[in-house]
Parts: sequence; structure tokens; C-alpha cells
Amino acid sequence: MSKSKTTTTTAKRGRPTVEGSKRQAVLAMRAAKVAAGGEIKRGRPAGTKKVAEVTIEVKAVAKKAKAVKSIESLVDSIVNEA
Repeated sequence: MSKSKTTTTTAKRGRPTVEGSKRQAVLAMRAAKVAAGGEIKRGRPAGTKKVAEVTIEVKAVAKKAKAVKSIESLVDSIVNEA
């Protein structure tokens, strides 16, 4: 003897629609534009990736070659981060 209960609801999820609202008018205009063969594009531009140009001038005097290599690697890491 199994007690199985199935209920189905037809309620819409989310915010209810209000007839005559500005949003419904905009959606109707978009639907009419598409039906007439128009094209709907994005509302704002996608944007571009900003790239900064960096110029670094380093004057260093090192007594050992090891210090020069560490300064060069430091400058390279700064350039790669920018």
C-alpha cells in the first residue's frame, strides 16, 4: 500500500508582469521589431581591453654580475605585470 501524492502547480516563478507597464511596452516594441525583420543588438558596447605603455629607465651600478642579473629579472617582472 503506497501513498504517492502528485501535485502539479502552474504558478509562474519570479516577479509578476504588470500589463501596461513601461517594461511590457518595451518588450512589445522589441517583439514587433523582430517580427518586422529587424535586428536586436546589445544595449551597450562590449568595451575594449585597456593596455598601458610603460617606459622604465634604470641606471644601476653593480659590483658583481649576480646583482645585475637580479636587477634585470626584477625589471622584466615589472614589465610583464604591466
